Amino acid sequence: MNIGDAATRSGLPAKTIRYYEEIGLLRPPRAENGYRHYGERELHKLRFLQRARSLGFTIEECRHLLSLYEDRGRASADVRALATERIADVDAKIAELQAMKATLSRLVHACHGDDRPDCPILDDLASDGQARADRGRSPL
Repeated sequence: MNIGDAATRSGLPAKTIRYYEEIGLLRPPRAENGYRHYGERELHKLRFLQRARSLGFTIEECRHLLSLYEDRGRASADVRALATERIADVDAKIAELQAMKATLSRLVHACHGDDRPDCPILDDLASDGQARADRGRSPL
């Protein structure tokens, strides 16, 4: 199959597939005419990569996961360690997003949302967080 068919069947844009080839994650064989030929093996790798990326694994982690997948002598502990690291990263991002939400919620609550020009949200955005901490006061 050609790259367009591989893109359709894998759910990845052709541009992404070309990028994966460029960085060596995928090496489809070439036909006599020089065109890439994607078989079931390449399609399986593309789906593997698409799923791994959707779970937040970096390109380098995907490279490692692919090598582990292809290594029948692998230890599942290695795969588990990568997934455990990914969970820690996701937990950190969740905590960061929760903190952002809490800050935004406090700011929205403090803003009257009326016709007056004063706005705690804009005041907070314009302030230096360190200066606010040095003054010992909250943005509210």
